[in-house]
Amino acid sequence: MLAEGLRILIAACVCWLNFVTIDVFFGLPKEGGVCGATAIAQEIEKKGGALHGGYMMGNIVSSPDASAGTLLASCAVYAAGIPGGLFTALLVYIGNRICYDPGYAGTTGTITATFIVYGFTQIGFSASDFIAGMVIAILTIQGLSHVHASRLLATFWRWRS
Repeated sequence: MLAEGLRILIAACVCWLNFVTIDVFFGLPKEGGVCGATAIAQEIEKKGGALHGGYMMGNIVSSPDASAGTLLASCAVYAAGIPGGLFTALLVYIGNRICYDPGYAGTTGTITATFIVYGFTQIGFSASDFIAGMVIAILTIQGLSHVHASRLLATFWRWRS
């Protein structure tokens, strides 16, 4: 069995890939999809960041997206297994509608994370590894450097386009 620190690091990587892939696939870096996202993106660009990465970061802050869905799914699987994760997907869907979010990145991220986290629990990981891992993954995008994170996200967006 892997040491706890290594499990959390692996979980962080898996969570990061899940939420960034889904958010890019659903076009969060394209434009500000919800109120406030454009303002956040423009501020990040003023500080030397990339506008499209800033759009994604603004969308993450302004509405439940795949990062929120991944974190919530991890918590729900910890508390109630797959049914908890799927119930959380319903709550994220409702949250998106409240925010007038036209997309489904949050709901999709919650569903995929539910099954990812549950699958990893079958091979020796715990859902709590993914809770900690997702906090680390969000920190790498929203907490360390808006300028560098926005540039990285914009690079992924250019690959998609």
